[in-house]
Amino acid sequence: MSTEFTKKVKFLIKCIPPGKVATYGQIATHAGNPRASRQVAWILHSASKKDDLPWHRVINSKGKISLPHGGGYEEQVSLLEREGVKFTKSGMINLKMFLWDPFE
Repeated sequence: MSTEFTKKVKFLIKCIPPGKVATYGQIATHAGNPRASRQVAWILHSASKKDDLPWHRVINSKGKISLPHGGGYEEQVSLLEREGVKFTKSGMINLKMFLWDPFE
C-alpha cells in the first residue's frame, strides 16, 4: 500500500523529462515533505524497476551522483550522457543548465 507521499514522488519522478535532472530534496519538497530526501532515495531503490521510474534522473543537491563507483554510478552517468546531460571533469552536473523545473 503506497502512501500519498510515495504516489506523489513516483509521479514527479516520471515527469522529469529526458535531458533534465532533479534532486532528491527537490522531489521531496514538491511531494509535500522537504525533509524526506532519504525517503525519496528509498522509494527509488525499492520501486524503480517495478514502476519503471527514470531513476537515473535523480541526483544529489550538489549536482553529483550519489551511487558509488562500481555500484551503479557508471550506469547512471551513461544513461544521463545519452540524454545529453553533461558532466564536468569532477563529475558534477551544472544544475543551472540541467535542473528540471516542474513549473515550466
